[in-house]
Amino acid sequence: MDKTLQEYGERLMVGKRGGIVALEPATGEILSMISGPTYEPSLLVGRQRSKNYTELYNDTIANPTWDRSIHAQQPPGSPFKTLNALIALQEGVVNENTTIQCYHGFYVGRKKRGCHCGGGMRNLNSGIYKSCNAYFAGVFRKIYEKFETTDEAMDVWEKHMKSFGLGDYLGYDLPFGQKGRIPSKEYYDKWYGDNRWSSSYIISNSIGQGEVLATPVQLANMAAAIANRGFYYTPHILKKVEGKDITDPRFTEAKHTTIDKQYFEPVIQGMADVYRKGTASHLQIPGVEIAGKTGTAENFTIIDGLRTQLTDHSVFVAFAPVNDPKIAIAVYIENGYFGSRYAGHIASLMIEKYLKGEITGKDMEKRMLEKTLEHEYAKPYSGEEFKINERVW
Repeated sequence: MDKTLQEYGERLMVGKRGGIVALEPATGEILSMISGPTYEPSLLVGRQRSKNYTELYNDTIANPTWDRSIHAQQPPGSPFKTLNALIALQEGVVNENTTIQCYHGFYVGRKKRGCHCGGGMRNLNSGIYKSCNAYFAGVFRKIYEKFETTDEAMDVWEKHMKSFGLGDYLGYDLPFGQKGRIPSKEYYDKWYGDNRWSSSYIISNSIGQGEVLATPVQLANMAAAIANRGFYYTPHILKKVEGKDITDPRFTEAKHTTIDKQYFEPVIQGMADVYRKGTASHLQIPGVEIAGKTGTAENFTIIDGLRTQLTDHSVFVAFAPVNDPKIAIAVYIENGYFGSRYAGHIASLMIEKYLKGEITGKDMEKRMLEKTLEHEYAKPYSGEEFKINERVW
């Protein structure tokens, strides 16, 4: 753990709910792991600790004892698009120049799904840095159209996704956590029946919505795997025990994804352009080249028997420097609006703090230290968002 980075991240999370995980891509060492809101540790010392813990535990609205960094399973949103791009390249169904038209959205049957990229013709690069929903819906369809059956396509897609550590326990050296979800053909067969569904039924998975769920530590690990061009080390806290380096192969041997190295470069170029000219262009850090991806995850729950949409979650993943990655990070801010509004700001500040030791964007820092989302969490039913709705489309 990096003490300075951990303390800085905790300050940035004041008044916000969510999780932050930062990793060193070259080793898998966890640099910071933050969950908000937290509580004063002194409350759990002394004669009142049992009473205080009971009160904290029973706070089902803020959930201060719930470690969101490894427990919160939420839709990953647009950062997930990078993996669908990698799978499509690996399976040969698109290349860097393949174009797809965005009509300010895309159609599933007669129903239009929206997109905020501005519309127009998109290729891999612009699809990533403009975060075009229509482009990735088209890419997703192409993956499934390659195979004779949906079952075969689903098996291939699931295998690729799980190779990034998604949908299963990562195996880190912590005693708890959640495994997220990468749905399988069996999952959808239970809903629709065998051979009774197609890619259009699950098209929301193309943009990190639908039935896909991931924890912040999984998203950080995903970013590290991309930064390493195809491999990762299992995230871990312990570095040495009694002065001796950890030699457990679980943490010292690289885990390789199913994507060949050459396919990472165009995706990383798109992620770098997210900062240069895309959805995070206003978050650039002087002297540091960052690759990132914004995400706005739709937030639904069931209230009084009705499917209700709450304020979107803000998501951001990034790594830096692009060609010599020292840090990979995932930030998930509940009810934080669009990806660059809160999560992107926090990620950029933490990257600069870690790499440079100081912050040049004082205005950005001031906003994030002072701004809170307490007004969002004070709304009626704000605590209901943790009831995961299995049928999000």
